[in-house]
Amino acid sequence: MNANLQHRPATASDLGDVVAFPQNLDELFFCYPKAIWPLNVGQLAAAIAERRESTVVELDGKVAGFANFYQWQHGEFCALGNLMVAPWARSQGVAQYLVEVMEKIARERYKAPLMKVSCFNANAGGLLLYTRLGYQTAGIVERRAPNGSRVALVQLEKPL
Repeated sequence: MNANLQHRPATASDLGDVVAFPQNLDELFFCYPKAIWPLNVGQLAAAIAERRESTVVELDGKVAGFANFYQWQHGEFCALGNLMVAPWARSQGVAQYLVEVMEKIARERYKAPLMKVSCFNANAGGLLLYTRLGYQTAGIVERRAPNGSRVALVQLEKPL
């Protein structure tokens, strides 16, 4: 694990950095399917307002990752959402660190014995990350991509 990683609650001043993380429509769809390209501070602020535990990871003091919970049931589960990593920080352990931080928050603050994540079939990096971290497929549901094509949303979960 990268020793230069730290995490903290996201603040309004982080949003300008975070909205630049998705590099194209596909990346935005993977991390925030309801958003409209390009992601802007207003859209991200609206998501944060209806979610919980919005968290950033800093790499060498610079905002490098972001995630939150889009569903939470105290004592039952938390569902990880909006996971995104800055392009310059990819392949440096940011996503794994962030998932592990969010698992700890789910366990400690929500007493959740289960973490859920959803990942689109075309997001090979996400699917590989989650399975490497012990997540197992719990279901697959059909969704529509921005262009209207059919996609599979792979639902995964992991006991905490």
